Amino acid sequence: MLFTPRFYRITNSLKAMRLLFFTFLLGGFTHAQSSLPQDYFDDPLKIPIILSGSFGELRSNHFHSGLDIKTQQREGIPVYAPADGVVTRIKVSHYGYGKALYIAHPNGYSTVYAHLQRYEGVIQEYVKSRQYARETYEVELFPDAGKLKVNRGDIIGYTGNSGSSGGPHLHFEIRDGSSRPMNPMLFGIEIPDGKKPLVNTVFAYPLDEKSHIDQSQNRVKLRLILQKDGTYKTENISAFGRIGFGISTYDQQDGASNKNGVYKIKTTFNGRENFNVTFDKFSFGETRYLNRFIDYHYWRTNKSRVQKLFRESNNPLSIITKEENSGYLSIEDGLDAAYTIEIMDFKGNKVNITVPIKGKNGEILKPKEVNKTDDYIYADQATSISKGKFNIYIPANSLYEDSYLNIEAKGDILVFHEDNIPIHKNISITVDASNYKKEDLNTLYLGRLNYKGEPYYHTTYRKGNKLTAKTRTFGSFTLVSDTTAPSIKPANFADGKWISKNNTLKVKIEDDLSGIGSYRATINGKYILMEYNYKKDVLTYNFNDNIISETENNLKVNVVDNAGNNATFEATFFRK
Repeated sequence: MLFTPRFYRITNSLKAMRLLFFTFLLGGFTHAQSSLPQDYFDDPLKIPIILSGSFGELRSNHFHSGLDIKTQQREGIPVYAPADGVVTRIKVSHYGYGKALYIAHPNGYSTVYAHLQRYEGVIQEYVKSRQYARETYEVELFPDAGKLKVNRGDIIGYTGNSGSSGGPHLHFEIRDGSSRPMNPMLFGIEIPDGKKPLVNTVFAYPLDEKSHIDQSQNRVKLRLILQKDGTYKTENISAFGRIGFGISTYDQQDGASNKNGVYKIKTTFNGRENFNVTFDKFSFGETRYLNRFIDYHYWRTNKSRVQKLFRESNNPLSIITKEENSGYLSIEDGLDAAYTIEIMDFKGNKVNITVPIKGKNGEILKPKEVNKTDDYIYADQATSISKGKFNIYIPANSLYEDSYLNIEAKGDILVFHEDNIPIHKNISITVDASNYKKEDLNTLYLGRLNYKGEPYYHTTYRKGNKLTAKTRTFGSFTLVSDTTAPSIKPANFADGKWISKNNTLKVKIEDDLSGIGSYRATINGKYILMEYNYKKDVLTYNFNDNIISETENNLKVNVVDNAGNNATFEATFFRK
C-alpha cells in the first residue's frame, strides 16, 4: 500500500478556527507550532477524552511524555490508529510501559500507545509467535519495514493496565522525527477544559550568601491572598540581593478531579518578561533534569513539587523558553519592585499572582541552614570514599551542586546520606563480604532500606568477595542474605481436577526478600507463555494459545528469585 502524506490546510473547519483562536488568545505559538497539522491525527479512542495525566506533568525523576486518557475504569476498550502508518516497534515488559506499540506515520511523526491489555489481529499474532519462538514473555521487536501496516481507523489494540500503570488507562504520545515527545494537544487533540489552574504554594529563595528575604537566608513560604477579580496577591516581602521564586501548581480539565500539570508559566519583573516555561516538547535525554528544576528537598519532605522559576547551574532544560538573567532578580536596598507569575493551561485559562517586593538590606535573623559533615563533594569532580567495609564511587556530575553528605558505616549497614538531594548519574556502592563463608556469597545482595527498615533489592554484581550495586537515590543500604526460595501456588485450579470451563490457568508466585527474577512454565514438556502481573503476584496462561491437545496435562512452573533461589511447582489437570 502506498501512503501519501497529508499536509495541513487552513480551511473554514472548526479545528482551523480553533487554531487561529488559540494563536490569538495565547499570544501566538511559534511559527513551527502554528504550522503543526491540526487535522492529521484522529483521537485514539472513540470515547470522551478525559485526562488523568497531562503532557509535561511532573513525575518521579521525569516529565510525563504523553497524555494519560481515562478509560472509564475498565480495560478492553478498542484503540484506533489515528492515521495511516507502519508499526516500527513493539515492546512487552513486566514494568514501565507494559505492552507498548509504536507507529511511524508518513508525515514524519510517530505515535506511541502504552499499558495495553493486548494487541489486535495480525499484530497480536506477530507478537505471540515471537514470544513462543524465544520462549519469553518480555520481548522488544522491530518488525521489518512495511510488515505491519495500519490504516486510519484500524483497531490496533485494547486499553489495559499493564506495566507500571496505577489503573486502567491509555498512555498516548506523539513524537517528532527525532523521537522527542511533543504535547499531543498541539496537534488538535481536543480536551474540554473550562477550569483555571490552581495554586498550592509560592516560595521565595535567597540565592547567594548576601541575599535575604524577610531577614532570612532560607526558603520563605508566602501567604496567598485571593483578590476580588480572581487573581492572587502575596503578602509584602522585604528582600535584598539575588533572589528567585518557585511555585507549586496544577491544572484540572472538565470531567476529572486529577491534579494534572499546567501548560505554561510566565513571570515578569517590574513589567519586563523574566522567565517562561512552556510544556510543548522535550527530549528523553533531558527529562531527569526535572530533579534540578524542582525543589527536590521540599518534594522529599512534603510530597509537593515546587517548580523553581529560575535556571540554576546544570539545568539544560529546553522547556525554559525565555529567561532574563536566568530568572534571578536583583533587589536593591531602598527600591520597591513587583513580580508577577502567570499560570496558564492549554486552553488559555489562567491565574495571576502578584508579589510586592520592598528592597531592604536589613539584619539577617535566620542564617542559611547548612548541615556540615566530614564529606564535602565537589559536583564536577569524581570522588571515592571508604567507610568501614564499604567503598563509594561518585562519578563527576552525579550531583548538581557541591554538597555536604552524611555517610556512615555501621557493620553491614551503610548510611548514605538521606534522600533529600537528587542524584543524576549512577553512584557505585561496593561492599567487602570476605567475612562471609564462600558458599554463602551467592545468596547476598545489597538492599536499600525503605521507610519500614525493610531491604529493597538492588541489582547486585559479585566479583570475588566484593559485591557492587549502583544507585541514583540516597538512603541506607545493607547487605542482605536471601536463602528462601519463592513460593508457587495454584490460583484458579487444583491438582488432579478437571478445568474444562477455565479460559485461563493462573499461578500465584511470591518472594519476600530479593523478589522474582525469572520464571518458566511448560505443559506436557512444551513451553507455555505466562504473563506476569507483578502487582497481583500472578502468572496467567491463556488456553486460546492452543498449546495443549491432551486430556491429562502435566504443568511444571519454575521460578527463580533475584538471589538465585529456585522453586518448582508441578500439578496435573484434566481438560476436554
